[in-house]
Formats: sequence, C-alpha cells, structure tokens
Amino acid sequence: MRRVNIALIGLVLIAGVVGPGFAAPQPEVTDEDIRIGVVFSIGGLGDESFNDAAFRGMQRAVEDFDIVFDYVEPDDVAEMEDHQRAFVEAGYDLVIAIGFLQESGLEAVAADYPDAQLAIIDAVVDAPSVASLVFKEHEGSFLVGALAAMMTETGTVGFVGGMEVPVIYNFQVGYEQGARHADPDVEVLINYAGAFNDPGRGKELAISQNARGADIVYHAAGGTGMGVFEAAQEQGFYAIGVDSDQDHIAPGTILTSMLKRVDVAVYNVVGDVVRGEFRAGVHEFGVADDGVGTTDFTYTEDIIPREVMDRLAEIKQQIVDGQIEVASAHD
Repeated sequence: MRRVNIALIGLVLIAGVVGPGFAAPQPEVTDEDIRIGVVFSIGGLGDESFNDAAFRGMQRAVEDFDIVFDYVEPDDVAEMEDHQRAFVEAGYDLVIAIGFLQESGLEAVAADYPDAQLAIIDAVVDAPSVASLVFKEHEGSFLVGALAAMMTETGTVGFVGGMEVPVIYNFQVGYEQGARHADPDVEVLINYAGAFNDPGRGKELAISQNARGADIVYHAAGGTGMGVFEAAQEQGFYAIGVDSDQDHIAPGTILTSMLKRVDVAVYNVVGDVVRGEFRAGVHEFGVADDGVGTTDFTYTEDIIPREVMDRLAEIKQQIVDGQIEVASAHD
C-alpha cells in the first residue's frame, strides 16, 4: 500500500496531455493500482475543517486499501473544472470534488465523460456517473443549537456563516431550531462574512454579536471561523466549531464542534470503488448514522452540567427515533 500526495497546481491543463504535465515526478504505478484524484476546495489543507476532514478520509483509505492518490488545492474556483478534467483524462479510477463550489464544473465533466466515476461533497449532480455525498447539517446543528440555548447565561446566542449559500443556510436553520427547541425565548443573532477564508471578518462579526449579548457563537464559515475562536478567547465567551473536531484549537473556550463526517463519506466512496461497488446517486449522512453530531466534549465535560449533557443525549435519540423532525433550509 502506498500513499502519494502530489500537489497538482502545476498540472498542464491542456486536453489530452497527461502524465508529463504533473508538477512533481510521477510515482511508479502499475495497471493494477486503483488511482484516486482529489480536488480540494478553496482554502486547501490546513483549514482545520472541511478539507482536512476529507484528507483524513483519504489517509484512512490508503491504510486499508491498495490505492494511490493525488490531490490539488485550487487557488480559484475557475480552476476546479480543469483539474477535474485532468484527473479524468489521466485515467484515474475515481475523482472526488470537495465542496459545493465544484458543482457546475463536475456537471460539465460528467456530461463529457459519462463512463468516469466521479463524486462530489455537499452538492447533488444528477448524472449516472456521479455519487453525490451530502449531509444533514441541520440535524447536527440542531444539537449544538440546543446546547447553546441550555448553556447561555444572557439568553442570546450567535451564528456566523461563511457565504450565503444553501448548504450554509442548512447549518443556520438547524441551529435556530435546536436553540428554540431548548428555549423558545432564546434570541439567535445571524451574520454572514461573505467568505470562507477571512478570519479577520469572522472575528469582527463575533465581537459584534458578543457586544449585542451573545455569549456563545457557532460558526459555519471554514477558515473564517478561526477569527470567531480568537474573539471568543479574547472577549471571554464560548464558541462552537464545525466540520472537524476543532475543540483543541481553544480548549475550554470551544464548547464542542458540530462534526460533519466528510472523512467517512470520502472513505466509503473509495471503498466502493475498490470493491467494484461504486454507486451513483445521492448518499446522505445524518445523526442516525453518525454522519453528523458533536464531539466527545474532551475539554468541556467539566464545564457543561450533567443535566445539560443528559438532555442533549435525549434530544439526539429523539432525532434518531423520528420524534423530533428537523427541517432543512430546503424545507
């Protein structure tokens, strides 16, 4: 088993040119090897969030399966379709597009290469060659919204989103529903930064919400959320992380993180390809199958009262059992 991580930003993106176009020397690959190409979202690796979660899924796949994989970290949305095409034209067995920003590009690639095996995270591409891996972010956000409402001392909590797009609205509406389920009188402040990689703007919005009474702020903003954490540490309020386990970034300040198991989705689709069981269509991950949820409260188990933890566990089970139905932004 081999792991190959080659940054493909220097890939020659001319139709029909493969192999020699790679920026780094090519690994020795046999015809029997299964090759996976991953196109990350804007911000790339090191975001402590979405991209890093996908990378963890690939790392686990490398440990368990006989595969090789290459990846690229685009600097701009306009590059994404070209990178997807380059992987397909190079004969990769699976190309995974990380993030909804790649939807239009993958639609075009799927139309031009109907025999390719493609996957996308956080978007639905209706094509017979595409596995669309989506999440019930609203269910996981319901849980952390309920936690925030049970923990607030001011009766006001906040939400900082990245861009105003459907998938982020899903986080917002789930958070609002969960907060008001736990406390119908809680006030939820909402702001959007307009970017996923602007921690300065995230910090500014979190400080503003805190000044208006929010003592807990949840972000669904990628790298922008790092500014939310910085504000929480400096101003002395709580934050809630997203996507990956971000609790360690500010131990004791971050109450929990809403885990979105992108790593599981990536690992599963790679496993399907390895077993010859690739399935196009929509694959959805929610609370019931641990696709979304909370962290283990490693740094806050002594901060959060036991009765709050018990009620949160009860709410989670009610979602699993269908006693609580969480509406999505689409609903």
